[in-house]
Amino acid sequence: MSPGAFKLLFLAMMGAGIPVAIAMAGASLVYVLIAGNPPPFVVIHRMVGGIDSFPLLAVPFFILAGNLMNVGGITTRIYNFALSLVGWLKGGLGHVNIVGSVVFAGMSGTAIADAAGLGTIEIKAMREQGYAPEFAVGVTAASATLGPIIPPSLPFVIYGMFANVSVGALFLAGLMPGAVMTLLMMLTVAWFAHRNGWGRDTKLEWHRVRKAFAELAVVVVFPLGLWLAAQAGASMTVAFPLAMALLLGADRYFGFSAVLPIMTPVLLIGGMTTGVFTATEGAIAASVWALFLGVVWYRTLSWRMFVKASMDTVETTATVLLIVAAASIFGWMLTATRTTEMIAQWILTFANEPWEFLLLANALMLFVGCFLEPTAAITILVPILLPIVHQLGIDPIHFGLVMVLNLMIGLLHPPMGLVLFVLARVARLSVERTTMAILPWLVPLLASLALVTFIPSISLWLPKALG
Repeated sequence: MSPGAFKLLFLAMMGAGIPVAIAMAGASLVYVLIAGNPPPFVVIHRMVGGIDSFPLLAVPFFILAGNLMNVGGITTRIYNFALSLVGWLKGGLGHVNIVGSVVFAGMSGTAIADAAGLGTIEIKAMREQGYAPEFAVGVTAASATLGPIIPPSLPFVIYGMFANVSVGALFLAGLMPGAVMTLLMMLTVAWFAHRNGWGRDTKLEWHRVRKAFAELAVVVVFPLGLWLAAQAGASMTVAFPLAMALLLGADRYFGFSAVLPIMTPVLLIGGMTTGVFTATEGAIAASVWALFLGVVWYRTLSWRMFVKASMDTVETTATVLLIVAAASIFGWMLTATRTTEMIAQWILTFANEPWEFLLLANALMLFVGCFLEPTAAITILVPILLPIVHQLGIDPIHFGLVMVLNLMIGLLHPPMGLVLFVLARVARLSVERTTMAILPWLVPLLASLALVTFIPSISLWLPKALG
């Protein structure tokens, strides 16, 4: 079988509706059986080797942390915090939707968890307040894309493994693009509010606003205080437990609503940048933190809820790792048949400059994201596009942000947009109406994509500043 026939077989299996993992592994196995070299057991060997990776241990633990936060009632606390912070603005619940997604993104790591968990509360509240279902669905879909951009992020873990780059650096790189996306989406809500003459959804109560900003101040002061203690030569084995005790005491005394959930990304990034733990160990720490909040602190997580979260985690993890295993043999076959080399040479005939390649890559990834789940798309595209990225001198961390953002936008589109179908079910709208509701929100998302793509410092400044 020729390399061309191998690619056609894969595309034919995909076109026949066969799941992408089965299509990748099946096409590779058929090619090996017909070619007779290497022996067929290599397919299994490569698939097992593809998931025999320490960084991939982060996958189940990040999924578990998000599920525990979801079933443990943390989403309601996040919503109430966002309502206090920005609910008094014009178009308030639209802003609440976005700010809530920013906070939840720091725990879930996936767009689907954001849409299905926090989105259910937000859409119900917006409909009761009199917002059109289309607006509620549109802003929820757009804000759900923040889930994998603001750390922690499951797609970043997968990309980091295949691209052989630091997951911690990818997490840091996602913070400023996440801030840019948040700002542009909130400006879009403000435009809708101005055009439609919307008022405030809640009264401006200064004591609630002050309390919300006090929570944000605590989140900022916590890592700053630890950094100053480290600069002064204090032992972290003493300073960190003391700081955590003060944090828990402040939360209990002032009755904060969401300061402890908001601390999740702070603890993760702080631990990774200071070398306390790796990204994989950070995923375990996030799960332990979620268990502590649900079982010990808030006491909202029952045994039945824990079992449900665990079973959901097993199911999702099995799906993700099957795709990664199949992609390992598929990527190896693409390299062995020189397909990646030929594709790279063909692309370089059209794009000799980094900006030209990024423009073409964006178009390709937006298209692929409409048909493939992000994990599958990353495992297929990274082996093909990364050699060109290195050849043109593009930073692979910057390219990782561009790739993940493209694929998140793809989640909002038919025929395979998972966020689209989740929100259509939650809002009880047809897929057609949900698609039309999302279209206006492509403006801030594509504007964010353009800024992140062609201004690399947005992604790279923070990782470089923190070494």
